[in-house]
Amino acid sequence: MSNVEAAYRAGPGSKLSVDKAFYNSLKGTEAKRTLVDTIKIPMRSGKAWEVPAGHIFRIRVSEGPQVGDFNMWNKHDPRERMWASRSRQLQRAHVSTHDRLWSTLPFLRPMVTIIDDSLADYGQDAEGGRVHDLLGTRCDPYVNKLLTGEDFDFHCHSNLVRAVMPFGLTEFDVHDVLNVFQCTGLNDEDKYFMKACPAKKGDYLEFFAEIDLLCALSCCPGGDLSVDLWGPDAKDPLSTCHPLEVEIYKLEPSSLEGWEGPKSSGYVGGHGLSSPNVDWEAIKKEL
Repeated sequence: MSNVEAAYRAGPGSKLSVDKAFYNSLKGTEAKRTLVDTIKIPMRSGKAWEVPAGHIFRIRVSEGPQVGDFNMWNKHDPRERMWASRSRQLQRAHVSTHDRLWSTLPFLRPMVTIIDDSLADYGQDAEGGRVHDLLGTRCDPYVNKLLTGEDFDFHCHSNLVRAVMPFGLTEFDVHDVLNVFQCTGLNDEDKYFMKACPAKKGDYLEFFAEIDLLCALSCCPGGDLSVDLWGPDAKDPLSTCHPLEVEIYKLEPSSLEGWEGPKSSGYVGGHGLSSPNVDWEAIKKEL
């Protein structure tokens, strides 16, 4: 780890500043909330669900350690979707309480704020691993074919494709993910590594929806990632696979007093372009 100052910093009044007192007031027993839906995601499968702005949703380990690959879109305009790389720059490579997930250009606004994390104290382990990863992305059948020469349909990418199709989206809408409960880092060669998931039954990551959302989650077919997926020791990790659950909560209106949904970035420039300066009426008169 380096002591060099971060490139993107939240100074006084910065758009990156978070009202921690407000978001803390939404946690657990701090706020009045009602469970309105529970989505059960079977192992090696994926599900999509909608969340209205001002609601809370919780991704929960329902049985045993399990990694989940998470995608998110503006419910009303799927061109606005979660931007993993910019979220990684504005927040950090492994996210937790009070971090936000930001949307793509030209929108660039927080889509959710993380308000609670049962693994917040995991920190960095002895091998440099951290949880809730924005460093990597989803497993997919294309890289699997590249590495093994085999076709296998049940990767996170494919799970997410199947999950969003009932909502009118396609494979082209599936994007880089937040790897929930996944423990990862960079080794001494600056290469990405994955470790066994440290989450246990009952662990959770909880989000506040800043805008109306369509979300999707894949129960990674790699399970808890304790078994190598590629390489000489690779084998089917089915024995390490478990389901996940998503709980959606509605908050009492009094809990949201003073909160306003975030606006888009506000940039109104034309990227240095301008319309052709042609007076067609004058030219027409000369004809």
